[in-house]
Amino acid sequence: MGTLQKRPNGNWTGKIRRHGYPAQSRTFLTKKDAQRWITETEAEISRDCFVDTTLARKMILREAFARYAEEVSTPKRGAADERIRLAAMQRDPLADYSFAALKASVIAAWRDRRLRAVSGSTVNRELTILRHVIEVARKEWDVALRKNPVDDVRRPRSNPPRERRLPADEQTVLMTECHRARSWWLASMVELALQTGMRQSEIRTLQWENVNWTDHTALLPAAATKTLTTRTVPLDTKCMSVLEALHRKQGVPKRGPVFPGVTRNAVKLAFRRARKRAGLSDFRFHDTRHEATSRLTELGLNPVEVAAITGHKTLSMLHRYTHLRARELVKKLG
Repeated sequence: MGTLQKRPNGNWTGKIRRHGYPAQSRTFLTKKDAQRWITETEAEISRDCFVDTTLARKMILREAFARYAEEVSTPKRGAADERIRLAAMQRDPLADYSFAALKASVIAAWRDRRLRAVSGSTVNRELTILRHVIEVARKEWDVALRKNPVDDVRRPRSNPPRERRLPADEQTVLMTECHRARSWWLASMVELALQTGMRQSEIRTLQWENVNWTDHTALLPAAATKTLTTRTVPLDTKCMSVLEALHRKQGVPKRGPVFPGVTRNAVKLAFRRARKRAGLSDFRFHDTRHEATSRLTELGLNPVEVAAITGHKTLSMLHRYTHLRARELVKKLG
């Protein structure tokens, strides 16, 4: 049976002890509220539908974000990006809420604040992370919540897929600036990206021992790909020339990384400077993947063949990254 205790400050604390259940206590401003809580909680215990919300009231989202980054994000390939998003959420007033106080209206207010600073696509990605943080807390950290409040929040419209192509004249200017860059590896990386559709991370971590000089292919181990699936990428004559030039320049045995010591941030900064000099501020490194995928399709390869080269898991994703030039379609229509 529950008991009431008056606090020195005039508040009232209700306490419940029942065999087989954790001890419960809550403090209220009035005796009436404390008694109501005891009555309702004991009724839930009697109906065997009691939920212990102690941890949900104590743990705030800021603590959950930090724990999630350490325990859940770390093994992921995209851990760095996810930690950046979690850090942004930790700086927001949203992080001050406990799980018990977290409601759909609170998350909706956070969504609207974020939409004033970032795109709808970014907010959707962050909502997905937030939902998973809450799910992990519910299922693995014993944070008692009857449902995930993110499920009741309306998601913003995502941005339309980018359709940025790279005409021949722009490619010439861009490659000229990449060759002028102080980063010896930049032009080679961009050339490989435009010819193969490999992701920046896949090119940056390419190993000499995975380049087959006889078959003209590059093996990408599962650990090196975004989809965690081993992939063999065909290399055309231009790619082989690029790799041969790199090998001659390095003058080392054909083992180890093709681009030793090159970091993701280094690529980002070097490419940003090159495209600025080329006057292509709206062209991103990832657009090289769009361009390569579209070119492979324009060469006449079927979707399955293109996906085998680029590593797209579904035809819907392949369609998203393939933007055929209208004039190429006109040639086929006659």
